[in-house]
Amino acid sequence: MPEQPHAQPDGRAVHPDDADAVNALRSAVMRLSRRLKHQRVDESLSPTEMSVLGTLARCGRATPGELARKEHVQPPSMTRIVAMLEAKGLVRLEPHPDDRRQKVVTQTEEAEAMLEESRRKRNAWLAELASGLDEDEWAKVRAAAPVLEKLAQL
Repeated sequence: MPEQPHAQPDGRAVHPDDADAVNALRSAVMRLSRRLKHQRVDESLSPTEMSVLGTLARCGRATPGELARKEHVQPPSMTRIVAMLEAKGLVRLEPHPDDRRQKVVTQTEEAEAMLEESRRKRNAWLAELASGLDEDEWAKVRAAAPVLEKLAQL
């Protein structure tokens, strides 16, 4: 007898094969993420601070409220994170061009250089790790990368 689909929290059915794939994906992404986090350039920054700098690098200037939404944290938490980054010289707060009550957060050249070095180090580590893959596995990684990026943005 074939396995029956499982229900998701929103009521949609998930086929058992898909549920297994989701479980394997979650487990692999979490283990790989933990290992990548150890490849840090600046140990004084928290993973959250690094994530905020990465968001600024990808998306450009943003208000603390916009950053809070993108990082899925509460606005008061983002205000504290931005203050810590500003104290470390990694972001600047500038007046909002249209709303004098708000500030816009911009990363500094020091943050850009640190992020570039961090990307370089992590990419080198991941490339070395992936050197053990065969061509078929590399083709699958190349095909999966845009899909994983899409998942990360949802």
